[in-house]
Amino acid sequence: MDNSGKEKEAAALMAEAEKKLKSSQSFFGSMFGGSSKLEEACDMYVRAANMYKMAKNWCAAGNAFSKAAHLHLQMQSKHDAATNLIDAGNAFKKADPQEAINCLNRAIEIYTDMGRFTIAAKHHISIAEIYETELVDIDKAIAHFEQAADYYKGEESTSSANKCLLKVATYAAQLEQYQKAIEIYEQVGTHAMDSTLLKYSAKDHFFKAALCHFCVDMLNAKLAVQKYEEMFPAFSDSRECKLLKVKEYDTISRLDQWLTTMLLRIKKTIQDDENDLR
Repeated sequence: MDNSGKEKEAAALMAEAEKKLKSSQSFFGSMFGGSSKLEEACDMYVRAANMYKMAKNWCAAGNAFSKAAHLHLQMQSKHDAATNLIDAGNAFKKADPQEAINCLNRAIEIYTDMGRFTIAAKHHISIAEIYETELVDIDKAIAHFEQAADYYKGEESTSSANKCLLKVATYAAQLEQYQKAIEIYEQVGTHAMDSTLLKYSAKDHFFKAALCHFCVDMLNAKLAVQKYEEMFPAFSDSRECKLLKVKEYDTISRLDQWLTTMLLRIKKTIQDDENDLR
């Protein structure tokens, strides 16, 4: 069956679902099997949504899943409603990012009401990623990564919380919110150095915290590096620490974009300090 055939089949299912819905709302329909007709209508909306997905008509698929979610809420089936809203959000992601966010937010409200904070956190990350890549609103992306981190912390999922916080720190540094970035890198670095599995990554977090310090002022940055060396002696021998003391890092390691940006800002800070001394 080609895409137009699938769309016709989906449209027929939508029409049949609407009929079921209307008959369930009539006087006799509500007396005789009204709830079973709602369930049948839900099933038809979901089947239609999947047909629209196969036809790659993402908005129609999202709308059909949303209708199923609305009916599930009427029937007090919160979990099913949330599942439909997530499916709707995933469909809308491909065509209407803002509507995807609306659906995911509605699902999050249901999950938090049910006390399912780990699932809610996962979908806050999905929203953050839409703001990152599709809508390019970094402030809103940060807010959703922070909310996800809060929910993960509340559920004792420290590792998942820290992944979200590191995204926040990356963006905070890019937005020149250095103190916020420093606090996160130090917090995550301290947690990592106490873990056998994560110990190796601690030096990277302290390195990034130090870079943020250098973007603010040189004296405090040097004091911060000393503090990190005392806290985590392995940091002293790392190539990251050596970079903070010499200027040959590009021969030691390939630079990524974030690091390059930070180093250029540090260079400007040094030049400004030198000009102030003249």
